[in-house]
Amino acid sequence: MSEAAAHGHGHPGSGAEHRFLAHHFASLGKQVEASRLGMWLFLSTEVLLFAGLFVAYSVYRFSFPRAFAEASRHSETWAGTTNTLVLITSSLTVALAIHFVRLEKPRIAALLLGVTLFCGLVFMVIKGIEYTNHFHEGALPGRYYRMHEVLLPGVSMYWALYFLMTGLHGLHVLIGMTVIGVILYRTLHAYYDTGYYVGIELAGLYWHLVDLIWIFLFPLLYLI
Repeated sequence: MSEAAAHGHGHPGSGAEHRFLAHHFASLGKQVEASRLGMWLFLSTEVLLFAGLFVAYSVYRFSFPRAFAEASRHSETWAGTTNTLVLITSSLTVALAIHFVRLEKPRIAALLLGVTLFCGLVFMVIKGIEYTNHFHEGALPGRYYRMHEVLLPGVSMYWALYFLMTGLHGLHVLIGMTVIGVILYRTLHAYYDTGYYVGIELAGLYWHLVDLIWIFLFPLLYLI
């Protein structure tokens, strides 16, 4: 399929276009544009969700600056730093996967998507180790806080926000891994080519957003 067909300049009745074209779209180009618009609208709601949490974090950090500073010193900085590097690497690999799909090299694209999935798994494993350490030392949210090293007012709120924000982000990582797993399967079965690759493109956009959110979480929760 040519690039022109993917943007709606081909013949709507052609067999190649019919393979992907939904019945309620006049052309494949319009279907692709609608898919992209829908994804951007969805991503905007995700940004609004985390923006609310960032505002809550800002309010409580302003109210309890000393407690937040002391609590952050007990965060696992090595874990946050490692996970930052892991997610940045995964963003690169998913972007390269899109590039190689466009070059009609599905095996290389699938390999890169596999590396992206592996990076997501590494992220979740490190986050699990980090959570386990916090559970053992009593750095828990709200009334469950029992860490005797820091007993300042507001310190439990830091950990409440920490687990809420990182936990919600971790859920998004798992969702992204599931989506990329489906895209990997389709890539291996030649579902995408140089004329139609919107699925892997949209999955990449979602994964980039997940990585971008972590770029904001890392300094707020680990480096303050």
